[in-house]
Amino acid sequence: MKKLMKNIWTWIIGAGFFSLALFCGQILATRTLPESDDLILAKITRGSLEKTISCTGTLAAVGTVDVGAQVSGTIKEIRTDYNQKVGKGQILALLDPTLFEASVTEADGNLKKAETELALARAKDTRNKPLYAKGHISEEEYLPIRSAVKTAEAAVTATEAALKRARANLNYATIRSPINGTVIERSVEAGQTIAASLNTPTLFVIAEDLSRMQIKTNVDESDIGRVHENIPVRFTVQTHQGKTFTGRVTQIRLQPKTISNVVNYTVVVDAENGEGLLLPGMTATVDLVVGKAENVLLVANSALRFTPEQHEGSDQAHTGKKTELSSGSHNSPASSSLYILGNDGKPSRIMVHTGLSNDLMTEVDAAGELREDMVVIAGQKADKNQKKPKVSILPSPPGH
Repeated sequence: MKKLMKNIWTWIIGAGFFSLALFCGQILATRTLPESDDLILAKITRGSLEKTISCTGTLAAVGTVDVGAQVSGTIKEIRTDYNQKVGKGQILALLDPTLFEASVTEADGNLKKAETELALARAKDTRNKPLYAKGHISEEEYLPIRSAVKTAEAAVTATEAALKRARANLNYATIRSPINGTVIERSVEAGQTIAASLNTPTLFVIAEDLSRMQIKTNVDESDIGRVHENIPVRFTVQTHQGKTFTGRVTQIRLQPKTISNVVNYTVVVDAENGEGLLLPGMTATVDLVVGKAENVLLVANSALRFTPEQHEGSDQAHTGKKTELSSGSHNSPASSSLYILGNDGKPSRIMVHTGLSNDLMTEVDAAGELREDMVVIAGQKADKNQKKPKVSILPSPPGH
C-alpha cells in the first residue's frame, strides 16, 4: 500500500512539473514578439522561397502510335491483348485472307495472259517487219501490227501493277506492330468486320515507352510569359496521395486555345515513370516552378502593404538609405517600404527592394539595414472602442 501511494505521488509531482514546463513554454512563445496595443507585428526570417504556377493536366505515354488497317475485311484472329508487350514487326491480328488470295490469283492469271498476247504480237511484228522493209506490204498494213506490240506491252505493265497491288493487300491482311512497346488499347474482336474505304480504323494503340510519361497542361496568357523550357515541375495524382512526382517542361506550343473566354497555351511536361506508378489518363495537379530563391531574407506580404495612419508624431519623413537589390535576386528589383517600431515606439520607414514573391512571403533586401528576426509592422489592429454604425432593416420615411 505504501508503495502504491508513493507511485501515485510520484505521478502527481511529475504531472505538475510537466504542466509547469508547458505553461512556461507558452509564455515564452507569446513573448517572441514585442507587444503592441494597436499594431500587428511580424519577424523577418531567412529561408528559401519558390514561385509556382498551378494547373492541371492529363498523363499520356510518350510516343503513342495508333495501329490501323489499310484494307477492309473480317478479323480472323487476334494475337495480342491489353498490356501485352510487343516487338516491331510482331503479328497483332489477321484478316480473313480468302478474298485477298483470290485477287492475287486473278492478277497473276491476267499477267500471264498479257504476257502471252505480247509474245504473239512481237512474233507477228518480227515476221512482217522485213516484208514492210522490202515494200511487200504497205505502211497502212504494217502500222496496226506495230501498234499491237505497244498495246500488249502496256497491258503487261498494267497487269504487273495489279498483281503487285493484290500482293500488297494480302500482306496488309496481316497487321503487325510498327514499334516496340506496350498495347494500351484494343478496339476490335475476332469476327468483326472493318471498313477502310474512307477512314483508317484504329485497331490498337501502342505506347512506345511507359517508363516515361507526358503531361499536357494549359497555362493562361497572364502566366505563360514566366514559363520556359527545362524549368522544374512537381505534380501529384489522386491515387498516390502524399507522393510528389517531378518532371521538366519540354515544350511550349505557340498555337493558343480559348477556354471559357481565356487564352491558354499548351505546356508539355516530361516525367520519369521508373516505378510504373503513373498510368495514361490520370489527372495530374501540376506546379510549374517559375522562380526560386535560397537563403534570403523573407517578410510577410502584409508587412509590405502596411501604411501607418497619418497622425501627428508619425515618422513619415524617415526613408532610410535606398540601396540596390543583392545579386542573388531572381526577379527585377522593385522598391517598397517596411515599417519598424522606432525607439519612441512609433512606426519608422525603411526603403527596401523586393525580389521573388508568392502568396505569403516576399524576398527583401536593404544592404544591411535588415537582419534575421528583425521585427516589422504587418498591420493595425481594429479599434475595439469604435462603434459600428446601426443598420436598419426598415425603409426610411418619405422625405428622408
